[in-house]
Amino acid sequence: MKKIIALALAAVLALGLMAGCGAEETTGGDTVNVCVVVSSTFGDRSFNDSAKEGADKLAADYENISVSTIECNNENFDAQMQNAADNADVVVCVGWEFYNVETIAPDYPDVYWIWVDNATGAPVSNVLNITYAQNEGSYLAGYIAAAMSESGVIGAVGGEDSDTINDFIVGYKQGAEYYASQNGSTISVEVNYTNDYDDPAKGKECALALNDKGADVIFQIASACGDGVFEAAKEKGFYAIGVDSDQKYIDPEVIICSMKKEVGNSIYEAVKQYMAGDTSLWGTTWNADLATGYVGIGYGEEGSTQQVSDEIKAKLKSDFYGGFCSEEETSKVIAEVWKKYNYLIDPHTAVAYDVMEKYRQETGDTNKTVFVSTASPFKFCDSVLHSLGVAEVQDGIDALDQLSQTTNRPAP
Repeated sequence: MKKIIALALAAVLALGLMAGCGAEETTGGDTVNVCVVVSSTFGDRSFNDSAKEGADKLAADYENISVSTIECNNENFDAQMQNAADNADVVVCVGWEFYNVETIAPDYPDVYWIWVDNATGAPVSNVLNITYAQNEGSYLAGYIAAAMSESGVIGAVGGEDSDTINDFIVGYKQGAEYYASQNGSTISVEVNYTNDYDDPAKGKECALALNDKGADVIFQIASACGDGVFEAAKEKGFYAIGVDSDQKYIDPEVIICSMKKEVGNSIYEAVKQYMAGDTSLWGTTWNADLATGYVGIGYGEEGSTQQVSDEIKAKLKSDFYGGFCSEEETSKVIAEVWKKYNYLIDPHTAVAYDVMEKYRQETGDTNKTVFVSTASPFKFCDSVLHSLGVAEVQDGIDALDQLSQTTNRPAP
């Protein structure tokens, strides 16, 4: 039976669907200063450069946007954030190292902050956190790596042994294992860390060590160190997988694909929303994922050398399906399922159900599916009661009684 991953995101964080929340539009008039602050330097042809591309596109598309940049060179993160905020309307902090934005941003209440690739411990009213479901895209990369491997050993070179990098690696391993389980094969995943993001020599050293262990496809997750992984791949004749941006152009003969995080596009869309006068995303965390198109696989420009077969690409499309369900659609599904089946479902299940129905319509797949979801009982009551047309939902435990009275069912 096919494994279908319904990767859906509630519309609360959907960019472009919340235009005009009562604020004035900022498409003309005074110049809006946007400053992009990176923890290391530009020139990685990956994560940081993708952020700059998004900012440069803003400057090109908006006459009244001025873009500046700051490179921290792995030090003085707090001071550089403050330097940026002294002169900018929007400060974009690129990298997990800017965790003190949580305490610095409140000192600059008129500045709108975007923290890329991490999130504050608690919501900060003028900070938009953008995180990425890199495990989802890495799952697909792992599937491809296992499919392309002839040795049964694949590798990953991470920049450091951290939660973010290991999130890539967990998805990568699971994708590879899924491919093996579906094709009666075995796969081994070897991992090495550079403990650096800037030195290609360290990336090359790690990649060569993995290749010595038999890895014939290696996923680079180490920013500029990845250039060394690509160099080793060219010298030793194994394949490599890029990260964050579509890196195939760097060496089309050895880079078979890239796991993309659309950092630049996500920054662009966030600032675009700000320019339209809508700041409703600030104070929240936006999880950019496969379903919304901000995480995925890139195979290079049209006409570039393709190592990944059309058959593998088609298999990915048929086995992994992402979808989107707006808040309005989610509420509608909850109400329809209750009306049709006299059964109550929570919003998470409603999203999965809706995406699966869209998948069935597109593909004709009729396999039975089991949805499993967990939700707070109080959030469950609130969502379901509003979906059933109840205007005022009671607080706490009283909401359970209200749900029972409304549906004539015992509280779950």
